Amino acid sequence: MATADVTVIGAGIFGLSIAYACVLRGAKVRVIDPGGVAAGASGGIVGALAPHVPEQWNAKKAFQFESLLQAYSFWADVEETTGMQTGYVRSGRIQPLADDAAVALARQRAETAQALWQGKAIWEVISAPKVSWSPQSRTGLVIRDTLSALIHPRKATSALAAAVIAKGGDIATTDRCEGRIVWATGWQGLVEINAGHPRLIGNGVKGQAALFDFDASGEAQLYADGLHIVPHLDGTVAVGSTSERDFGEADSTDYLLDDVISRARTAFPVLENAPVISRWAGVRPRSRSRAPMLGQHPFRPGEFVANGGFKIGFGMAPKVGDVMADLVLDGRVTYPEAFDVTASL
Repeated sequence: MATADVTVIGAGIFGLSIAYACVLRGAKVRVIDPGGVAAGASGGIVGALAPHVPEQWNAKKAFQFESLLQAYSFWADVEETTGMQTGYVRSGRIQPLADDAAVALARQRAETAQALWQGKAIWEVISAPKVSWSPQSRTGLVIRDTLSALIHPRKATSALAAAVIAKGGDIATTDRCEGRIVWATGWQGLVEINAGHPRLIGNGVKGQAALFDFDASGEAQLYADGLHIVPHLDGTVAVGSTSERDFGEADSTDYLLDDVISRARTAFPVLENAPVISRWAGVRPRSRSRAPMLGQHPFRPGEFVANGGFKIGFGMAPKVGDVMADLVLDGRVTYPEAFDVTASL
């Protein structure tokens, strides 16, 4: 590519989604990442696309809701363009209810979901399914929602990168920056911004996860004891993750993951004898507000930033790509005011 209209620095889920949105609008796009595609947290294994609870509605929850609805067509387009699998399926989620108070709260949320989710998804309290692929519930009741989806992060980012290239974009480990520049550099980008500001803007939070050899493809994802249990379509089950603000090596696993594995086998007996076939660790970007940080780069005049979105990056990505393309290509601000970088400064 001789000249780029847009250069995106960072080939994680935010960077690639922005690149894809821009290239679909006819822009010449270059993506640069020294580590290659999904070298950071976007190359993980869990991929739980779960919504915020349907209460105390705000711009962040509404944005995520719209993006989760958009995800079906977004990932279908990526798969059709490339012939590659992303592991996306909107199969819902089941959560056990531990006591009467939890049941009462869940039923209240079921009522608010009817209005807030506009009939496009369901949040309900039901009897725990009498099947092996179900969490243990002390009350015999569980929450079932139909908005949650799952994806295979590593496969999805590889497919999205291929889609960018198929539509005429370019991805490189090193090259010159041209045109309008977007920094989507994950937790290292937050560290850089911190260095130029008197207070903490964001940081990296390490997560560790495990992959089990157990085929529950097509089943709903499960959530209990703080763990996401994600049955991938390839016949594996991902379990995660830890949240470590203080850490040494970013990509090493240790006793904290051993504890996650033990808790998963206890909470979900179906995994008791399933072998662990892979262990993963990575660092995810967390802005101070936990929401995405979008807009003009605070210390690079004329350039842009897209970062943050702690634990919700893949769920937010389809819509983040669109609103950043609005900003970068057309100069239009179409994302919530709370997401603007200035809100974190």
